[in-house]
Amino acid sequence: MLNGLSVDVEEWFQVGAFERVIKKADWDRLEGRVDYNTGKVLDLFAESGVKATFFTLGWVAARHPKLLRRIVDEGHEVASHGWDHDRVFTMDATAFRDDLARAKAALEDASGQKITGYRAPSFSIDQRTPWAHQVLADEGYRYSSSVAPIAHDHYGWADAPKRAYRPVAGSDLIELPISLASIGVRKIVTGGGFFRLLPGEITYRAIAQANRENRPAVFYFHPWDMDPGQPRVANAPLRSKLRHYPRLGAMAGKLRTLVAKHQWGRVDAVIAQEAARLS
Repeated sequence: MLNGLSVDVEEWFQVGAFERVIKKADWDRLEGRVDYNTGKVLDLFAESGVKATFFTLGWVAARHPKLLRRIVDEGHEVASHGWDHDRVFTMDATAFRDDLARAKAALEDASGQKITGYRAPSFSIDQRTPWAHQVLADEGYRYSSSVAPIAHDHYGWADAPKRAYRPVAGSDLIELPISLASIGVRKIVTGGGFFRLLPGEITYRAIAQANRENRPAVFYFHPWDMDPGQPRVANAPLRSKLRHYPRLGAMAGKLRTLVAKHQWGRVDAVIAQEAARLS
């Protein structure tokens, strides 16, 4: 069973946890680390012999075209993460369409690769955005991996399907939700801060269980998840600090173990696998 390995490419200061304490107008004056950190991710993947999908902000692509070209040259997929990390539920359908177009233009120009996949910032396609999948279908996207089928204080659509499905009648668009793991009765997503902060075995078991049920798992993380040298945001909320900063130095080793334990590939390859099942 091929599982989807994915990276949400954004700067350390573009995360939702800091959106109320760091202004977008200040972004270009802050220390940029996405090029260096994504390079470390690419080195790790090359060492491990795996391919992945890099869901990248258009804002990043416009500033780091050589990075996007390296991603493609090393055999990975580039997909869209929107323009500058605005959550989908903060937009209407027209603004969302404009955001998609702006990001896609920057990504395709930098990478030279056609963009057919999308992941909403902070998994922000949910019950508040019933129009979002239709817009993606209208704009020619092959797939989305934008839904987290859980309840969480930052994201989540608890009633959404937990495996790949076609969200728009008459369209080939596939939604591939992020996979879940269990801690007792609580559900968490497989990746990001949960993977960094908690024992890796929780995620390893969840992936193995999904594969036993003939379901591909989808794992994600950010380049900043493995950057202990990133600047600290002194005025960030305490909860955000407790989620964002611990065990950054442990992430690379945990990722090496993860990719060695299961079969991984690009998300577009997983979509091809699931399209055959859904046909």
